[in-house]
Amino acid sequence: MISSGQLSPGDAMPSVRELAATHAVNPMTISKAYSLLETEGLLERQRGKAMTVSTLNGLAENKQARLLRLQPAIQQLAMASEQLELDTDDVINALRQTLEKNK
Repeated sequence: MISSGQLSPGDAMPSVRELAATHAVNPMTISKAYSLLETEGLLERQRGKAMTVSTLNGLAENKQARLLRLQPAIQQLAMASEQLELDTDDVINALRQTLEKNK
């Protein structure tokens, strides 16, 4: 959401506890994810306050950079579809349906 510009510099992030409860995951998982985003320079930690989107983050990534982030998942999908001997058109249609459902 940061990369696409849906979150702006200075936007507050939900608390670790709130996200953990919402998504039914261990709070340490959320904490680790926030730490990784902080290390990448995407989030800022301010003592006693919510994590925020970094003001030093700069401009949102362009479309090509965002597509590159998908490359590992695309490669994994391609490998799995080949192993399952699925037709390319069938895989693309299934992906299209999933993307439409998630809009």
